[in-house]
Amino acid sequence: MPGGRLTQQERQQIALGLADGLAYAEIARRLGRPTSTITREVMRNGGPTAYRADLAHRATERRAHRRRQTAPRDPKALPRTHGRDAEAVREYEEAFTTLLMQQGLPKMMSRVLTCLYTTDAGSLTASELVQRLQVSPASVSKAVTFLAGQGLIRRERDERRRERYVVDTDVFYQGMMAAARSNAQLAETARQGVGLLGPGTPAATRLENIARFVDFVAESIARAAEQARDILYTEPAYTKSETASDGTATPSSDRG
Repeated sequence: MPGGRLTQQERQQIALGLADGLAYAEIARRLGRPTSTITREVMRNGGPTAYRADLAHRATERRAHRRRQTAPRDPKALPRTHGRDAEAVREYEEAFTTLLMQQGLPKMMSRVLTCLYTTDAGSLTASELVQRLQVSPASVSKAVTFLAGQGLIRRERDERRRERYVVDTDVFYQGMMAAARSNAQLAETARQGVGLLGPGTPAATRLENIARFVDFVAESIARAAEQARDILYTEPAYTKSETASDGTATPSSDRG
């Protein structure tokens, strides 16, 4: 299987595959690449309807050039915190960002949220986000305003009175509960149509079945979220004694 960065010829094959309506997985199979590589490549370069091989290739070269220019000359400037490989972490952050974009979050908001999730402190100031993401303060300001409005992050002041942006683990629970409430509203609206269209008619039957299905899903989501909420605050299945010498965690072999 090919390794390294995508070539210009591979990008041309991706563009042809998209034009033919092929799924990412099929394009990846034909190129011998992971599906995640194709997904990330397309999403970061305009999406399936706007992807252009030549533009994507030039954009990748520009990003690589910027990274070389902004890379610190002093190797101590970017320590391998907890034994992490900086390049591997960068690739992971790109994949996480792509996933958030696929779920409907705008690109800059996805980058900011990924940055916050993958920092150990779980919080950063605006200037720290600007430095890490290499974007303008205005871009960060717009992103955090959006994320805070959606309840995905919150603002707080640190001991130096600087505003910090924080991600809370509980946001996943709150998101699941919001989804359950949204589904419950959909079910209620569908049932309103049953009486309007006449019980027993094909349209009313369709809406009633939708309402029953969505009701079941909403109740299942809410129940599962309540039952699993504590998992968000449970220590992972490894201990300090099982941490490797380079600082990386080793999963516990004792699963009970």
